[in-house]
Amino acid sequence: MRESCLQDWTDREATAEAMIPMIGGLYRNKNVITSVYGRQIINRSVIELMKAHRFVRHMEEQELSVLDTYPIVQVLAELDINRIHVDVGRLAVKYRNEGNGQDLKEFVVAELGDAIGQEVEDGENRDIVLYGFGRIGRLLARILIEKSGAGKGLRLRAIVVRRGKGEDLVKRASLLRRDSIHGTFRGSLSIDEENEAIIANGNYIKIIYANNPSEVDYTEYGIKNALIIDNTGVWRDEAGLSQHLNCPGAARVVLTAPGKGDLKNIVYGINHGSIEAEDTILSAASCTTNAITPVLKVMNDEYGINSGHVETVHSYTN
Repeated sequence: MRESCLQDWTDREATAEAMIPMIGGLYRNKNVITSVYGRQIINRSVIELMKAHRFVRHMEEQELSVLDTYPIVQVLAELDINRIHVDVGRLAVKYRNEGNGQDLKEFVVAELGDAIGQEVEDGENRDIVLYGFGRIGRLLARILIEKSGAGKGLRLRAIVVRRGKGEDLVKRASLLRRDSIHGTFRGSLSIDEENEAIIANGNYIKIIYANNPSEVDYTEYGIKNALIIDNTGVWRDEAGLSQHLNCPGAARVVLTAPGKGDLKNIVYGINHGSIEAEDTILSAASCTTNAITPVLKVMNDEYGINSGHVETVHSYTN
């Protein structure tokens, strides 16, 4: 028993080691994000990859191992796919339960459908600017950097802040590197002090010092058609946030706080269908709204809700 347990472990370990370069290649070369039941497996160690598979036992009444997902990753590496998110864990479980002896590649091709061979133009790339760099801004920066892949899609190009005292750039990079709740930044950070920029996992992020939007011309930094994510909370109505649209190079604005007046407050997955092409300013709603609304929607869809009370509970944010 002892020898068989150890052999099983080493087999899984070797399989995980073989998966890592393929997962990385899919991400870097094709912008394909892979996950196991919602848990991304990009830039993970062997042990982290194996633990992500073990987590599935809490979701399904069965175990899942890298031995199950490795063949699927192999198939994905051969396919003509680009800029998609594939949950290899769910694919593996579905194949196990419903495959009925079908060839694995045929099964994966059928599941991905039109995503195979889909042409994605570079014109879909979007420059992102964070206006503000508090707790929310830093967490957004981490997410954008981790999802940057080969530099396609959403690209964090700049961060706008007020100049602080002393080694301001060093302090801001340090705060990005370490977070008391979310841990250390997964990657490499360096500073270009001469040009006032942070380089994170190869992403060159210009730090623009300004006291208000009117001082910024994004085109000076090669930024165009940018989405400005205002995470300061200073302006929350259309008049205030419109200042961003007056900056050369800016195209749209998202507020990471509840908007005032006629601004649309959007929780993705709930009311994102109300976004229209002509909308240039949107609010991502409050932290409380984002926390409770998805749960409320599921409960209401399944059981119905007549009335209720929402109690706001805040955590440390800045």
